[in-house]
Formats: sequence, C-alpha cells, structure tokens
Amino acid sequence: MNEQTHTPPPAAETEQNQQQPQQPADAMARIAELEAEVTQLKDRWLRSEAEMQNLRARTKREVDDARQYAVQKFARDVVEAAENLRRGLDALPAPAEDEPELLAKLRGGFEGVERNFISILERNGIAKQDPAGKPFDPELHQAMAQQPPPEGVAAGTVIQAWTPAWTLNGRLLKPAMVVVAGEGVSETA
Repeated sequence: MNEQTHTPPPAAETEQNQQQPQQPADAMARIAELEAEVTQLKDRWLRSEAEMQNLRARTKREVDDARQYAVQKFARDVVEAAENLRRGLDALPAPAEDEPELLAKLRGGFEGVERNFISILERNGIAKQDPAGKPFDPELHQAMAQQPPPEGVAAGTVIQAWTPAWTLNGRLLKPAMVVVAGEGVSETA
C-alpha cells in the first residue's frame, strides 16, 4: 500500500491561503458598494418615472384646457352679438293689442332667432347667467353702481343687471354689469 506522506505546502501556497481570508472581506465590501449603487440608481429611476408621470399628466391637462378654451376670444365676440340682439329686442316697443301685424311678426321672429342662438351657445359650452336678485359675487359680477336697497332686499344683492354673466365651460368669459344694493347709500347718491 502506498503510504501517504504529508508534506507541508510550499511557501507560495501558504501566502495564497493567507490572502484568501482577505478576499471575502474585499468581496463583501465590493458587494455592499454595488448594492448601495443599485439602491441609489433605483431611487433615481423611481424619481425619474414619477417626474415623467407628472409631466404626462400636466401635459394632458394643458392640452385638454387648450382644446376646451381655445375658442375663448371667439366666444367673447359671439356673446357680444347675443347681447346686441337682446338690446335690439328690448328697444322694440312693448307688445300691444293694436300694434301693426308686421311689428308683432318681427318681434316673434327676432325672439325665435335669439332662443335658437342662445341654444347653440349652450350646446357649445357657453352659458348665460342672469344675476338679478342674487347676492353680489365678485367672481361673476362687476358692480357698476350702488343704490339703496329696495324694501325687503338685503344689502349686497344685485338689484339690476345691465348685462348677464357669460361662462365658457364653467370659466368666466364676461362678467355681468350690475347695480348692487348698498348699505348706507343715500337716495341722492
């Protein structure tokens, strides 16, 4: 049988064995360093993704607003035409039994045109709001004058509307020109 003899390892192998315990320590430090870098990159990536989501949402909102309110200037001009049509109707004499048939037909025709015109505006998101009798709202009304409140009317109430308020998809397009009941206003003012 062969007898196994145990010979000590050469000096080079001993030196290698002594370095091996250091390698796992170096490897552990390198792994920790890489894990920290991965965590940092993952955090950066998540923040970038969140920022992109916010940017997409903001851009979508801006595009939707642009679509919805792009016609604002045109709508303001159109409501001016609606107000002028109403002024024309208000300038006609009040209906009377003995009025000429032509005048009655003209009034009826213009009133039909006005109803149709207002209906078209409403279908396109333009709404007319009559403020008479409602509390003054600086978001919707522009006070043109202040008068003493009539009997039974609280101060701060719109007692007369010169023009209605107009909105486009809920956003103010043109404020109402109103007369407001004011507290402490004298009759001579």
